[in-house]
Amino acid sequence: MQTVHVNGYDMAYLEVGEGLPLVCVHGTLGDFRTWYSVLGPLSKRHRVIAVSLRHFFPEHWNGAGEDYKMAQHVADVIGFIERIGHASGDLMGHSRGGHIAFRVAQARPDLLRKLVLAEPGGDLDASLPVPADMPAHPPLAARTALSVEMIHAGDVEGALRNFYEGIEGDGTWRRVPAAAKQQLRDNVVTFLGQLNEQRKPYMLADAQAITTPTLLIGGGATTGSLSVIWRVLAEHIAGAKTAVIANAGHWMFEQAPHEYGKVVSEFLEG
Repeated sequence: MQTVHVNGYDMAYLEVGEGLPLVCVHGTLGDFRTWYSVLGPLSKRHRVIAVSLRHFFPEHWNGAGEDYKMAQHVADVIGFIERIGHASGDLMGHSRGGHIAFRVAQARPDLLRKLVLAEPGGDLDASLPVPADMPAHPPLAARTALSVEMIHAGDVEGALRNFYEGIEGDGTWRRVPAAAKQQLRDNVVTFLGQLNEQRKPYMLADAQAITTPTLLIGGGATTGSLSVIWRVLAEHIAGAKTAVIANAGHWMFEQAPHEYGKVVSEFLEG
């Protein structure tokens, strides 16, 4: 583990491999460990840099302060990329981290060569309607709010189960490996910040502003809003490529690391 000082905060990260940098941004309740299963495949030809965002593990945050904001995390990733000293590298984000990566590409395309969005999280503005042949799904904000209530009530395990099963389906929490569960537990307090993170919905103009070559990836077994958002964005990002990881859900890189690594590598090297 290494750290770099960005915007008054020491951001922790792991670095594996050599070559053009690929900065990887985790999602809700994740950290640099999120990417463990694909570090090997991706680092064969890339300098893979997995970062932990502000207030995530290895920090044990107490929930205090007002700097758990989407804009702060976007600014931190921009600062991180600038500090590691390589312009025009690649950026990959998953879930909430996909939203962050999207906003980085929107604000600073000069820093990026290619962009990978694995089921980016968020909500769609009315300017990005869901096509008639796609089912509309309620956003996940209500699940997050319920998990926060459960944390305040002392039911951490229930909060995590509620969040996870809201994405992967009823009964899936009991099948999550112990190490993956521990990672989520280590970051559970960040749920408290996420309630007021001021995340803006995706707008049509936002998607049209992305000029970085982009790959959007979805899990073939993912249901709910996360299965729809990336498909809608792909329709409006110029030249966007898409891929589906069959028989995998939202955490597709853990469930099918070989297939995921192959799809990402082919895009980055193409």
